[in-house]
Amino acid sequence: MQDWKIKQELYHRLNQIHSDDLNDKDIVISDDIVNNAIRYFKETNVGWIYPAKSYMVGICYARWLSETYGGHPLDYLEDENLLYGNDPYFVQYSTDPASYHKILNNIGGWEFEENGMVPDVKEYYKAEFMINA
Repeated sequence: MQDWKIKQELYHRLNQIHSDDLNDKDIVISDDIVNNAIRYFKETNVGWIYPAKSYMVGICYARWLSETYGGHPLDYLEDENLLYGNDPYFVQYSTDPASYHKILNNIGGWEFEENGMVPDVKEYYKAEFMINA
């Protein structure tokens, strides 16, 4: 098992309550995946719009995991358990490459700025993968 998966597994075994648990959120389902995902990179307080939020989180995790553990972000984005299998709206890169490319093209690619909701996602990422800095 890869180091990042071990840390993720350990985190989820030790932490049963999560602030992003969808069971107690008012979520909105929208087919406008690309535009809503882009909003997450630019705006704060977007809300819980799915599946767009899952695409945004997947992109963020893929970038940061590649920076932390090496490899290419698309390799992580192709992992069906990238988001620990607890996000029913997450889809792998190969399932919808067109949407992922449109989002990446509109946010500056893998070198996107960490604005909008990205800092919130990064805090969760750092906790989940036990990154102190």
